[in-house]
Amino acid sequence: MWPSLALASVAAIVPAVAARAGGDAARLASLVRQDCGSCHGLTLKGGLGKPLTPEHLQSWSRDQLVGIILDGVPGTPMPPWRPLLSEPDARWIAERLQQGDLP
Repeated sequence: MWPSLALASVAAIVPAVAARAGGDAARLASLVRQDCGSCHGLTLKGGLGKPLTPEHLQSWSRDQLVGIILDGVPGTPMPPWRPLLSEPDARWIAERLQQGDLP
């Protein structure tokens, strides 16, 4: 019974997550290019802020990047985005930036 219940739960969650990510992808990608790009450069290769390229981000864990996105970096111009982004949004952004496949 336990494995069946677990599989049923996963089957119910996966389509919802995929649909959410697809529906928000354009909005989040636009936010990264326009809002993040204003400091990190419009090509995300650096500016006032550090580059957001996969090569530069490879030394950071996904959780560290999510924390930086949501809570900012005190003492720097990096603001907290928590009022505007959810943790799944921040995780999606961190994952796409690390993989270099921002739509």
